[in-house]
This record gives sequence, structure tokens and C-alpha cells, in this order.
Amino acid sequence: MFDRPDIGDRAILVCLDFGEPDYQESVDECVELVKGAGVDVAGLVQGKRQRPDAALFAGKGKAEEIGLAARAASANVVIFNHSLSPAQERNLERLLECRVIDRNSLILDIFAQRARSHEGKLQVELAQLSHLSTRLVRGWTHLERQKGGIGLRGPGETQLETDRRLLGNRVKMLKERLAQVQRQRATQRRGRTRAGLVSVSIVGYTNAGKSTLFNSLTKAGAYAANQLFATLDTTSRRLFLNESVSVVVSDTVGFIRDLPHSLVAAFRATLEETVQADLLLHVVDSANPMRDRQIEEVNKVLEEIDAAGIPQLVVWNKTDLRGLPPSIERDQQGRAVAVRVSALTGAGLELLREALAERVLDLKNTTTDKEQDVAE
Repeated sequence: MFDRPDIGDRAILVCLDFGEPDYQESVDECVELVKGAGVDVAGLVQGKRQRPDAALFAGKGKAEEIGLAARAASANVVIFNHSLSPAQERNLERLLECRVIDRNSLILDIFAQRARSHEGKLQVELAQLSHLSTRLVRGWTHLERQKGGIGLRGPGETQLETDRRLLGNRVKMLKERLAQVQRQRATQRRGRTRAGLVSVSIVGYTNAGKSTLFNSLTKAGAYAANQLFATLDTTSRRLFLNESVSVVVSDTVGFIRDLPHSLVAAFRATLEETVQADLLLHVVDSANPMRDRQIEEVNKVLEEIDAAGIPQLVVWNKTDLRGLPPSIERDQQGRAVAVRVSALTGAGLELLREALAERVLDLKNTTTDKEQDVAE
């Protein structure tokens, strides 16, 4: 018999090096994620491995080291900066006698804490249930026994099977509600299209300053904080770039490396704003030494949601931290491709409006040319 330990608030982090070039940055990011979840970091266990162990992921010796560190620090949860299989989590919890969660579960927990809107809560619940569906049997072994007693005798269905069926029904209901949200968003987009408004979505790595930029441009007052995944709910506002050009700007959830596929699937309704956008403002933390890798990760997620072909205008944010002046970068044809700004201080925002207006006019001219070609 194995009953899962309760989740804790004092954690040992496990970050193993499998030869990745950005290992240390991944460790730093994991620490920020854990703190963002409201959990105290009681210790960090590191080590090098060629490949994960099939049973314990970290191997028997390292797992025992993790257990010693957890007991010494009075930690009640062990968090792996990696994806664990259900069997690996079960084996580790039996050995360590404390709760074990992986990176995906950690991100899901943060999303659950940050969701504010009804839509955001639906999306988080769907992602959590999708993740839980593969872990029912390992979490509650007593559910494998058949029900018994007055009022509980059924046609041979075990409690585990009942839970799976109920979970499946809940997932189906959540998907139907989110499909309704998608239809509502599609109706809103059609209205904007008929009005001739260009749709611009702000995308980027988490904590790159997207919401701060959105607030600076639109005065929307959206929640912004120096933490990972501060924004989950999409907010849209109309932005007047000059006397003749206006757009609809949407602030979206930030991306991160190894973003769980269940989250991408669950947040399809929110990410639909990105997929259907005419132009993407790709915000990059220019002060982050891993900015090039973060750009790759964002583009990887954009490709996964079929948004890789949408034109981008790169916004190099936080230039005040590097002491760089605001500027517009142009390609050989003179088209604006990037703008250096500080969303916090407001430096360079006028240049961003200028570059954005240029790109919007280019998009409209391109659309007009295509319509003329079709007419001919």
C-alpha cells in the first residue's frame, strides 16, 4: 500500500547536467520558478549523468543523496528540473518518503495560482487533468480495489476506473467550454477585420517585459511583475499609432523552454490570438545573457502552434540595463525589423510606434496588392 505524501512548501531542487550548453541558466530559471510558486528552496542537488535512469531518473546513489539532503533540511517536497515519468515519480516517492514533482507539475502549479479569468481557470484545469490522467494509478493505489459495502457495490467497476471515467467527463466538458471561448474570440476577430483593424500580438519569453510594454503603450493597467508567468490571461486594447493608423494589441502568456505540451494544447484558445495575428511584437530581454536561446525557444513554440509564418517586429527591451540608446534597426530594404526600447522608463516607445506604423502600412499595402491580383 502506498499513499502519496502531501505537497510541501519547503523543497530540495534536483538539477542534473546531461551535457546541455545552458545548464547553469536552466538551474537559475528553476530556482525562480520554485520561488514563484511560493515554495522555499531548502537545498540544491546537482550532478552529471549520461542519460536518465529508467527507474529513478537520477540513479540509486544520487536518489539516496537527495533523500539525505531532504531529511537534513527538513524538506517535505523534492522538485526535479526535468520531466519524470509516472513510474519514476512513484519509485522516487517510495524511496524518499516525501512528495516528488517534476518541472511540468511545477509550471502547472504556478499557472493554477496565477489564473484570474474564467477562461484562464478553465485552461489551467484542463492542463492539470490531462497531466493527472496519466498518474492516477500511482497516486492512489487503494483506488485499484473494487468498491464494496451498502450503496457502493457496482457492476465490477473499480474506484480507479470510476475516477478515470469521471475525469474523462470533466475533460470533455472543459474542452466544450473552451471551444465556445474560441468561437467567441473568432467572432470578435471577424468584427475587427471588417473594421479594417490590424491585429498585433505581443509574444516573448516569460519575464521579458511584455505586460510592462503593453501597459506603456496602451495605458491598460494589466498586471505586470518581475516574476515568471505573471500574465496568463490575454488582454486586448486598441492602440492609436498616429492620426491615421490604429491597431488592436493583445498581451499574451509568456513562453518558456520545454513548455509542457498539455499547456500548449490547453491554452489553444488564448494562443489563438497569436495564431490569427497579422503581426507579432517579439519582446526580448536584451539584458539577459541567454537572449539568443530564449528567442529560439519562443520561435519553437510559435512553430508548434502554426504561427511561425507571421511577420515579426523584434523589440529589444530593457536597454536601460545595458546602457544602450533607443534605436530602430532596418534591413537592406529599409524596413524596420527591430527596435531598442525600455518599457519601464518609456525610452524608445515613440520609435516603436513609428516602426509599428510603418509595418502596419506595409501589411495593408501588401493585402491591397493581393486583392488586386485576385480581382485581375
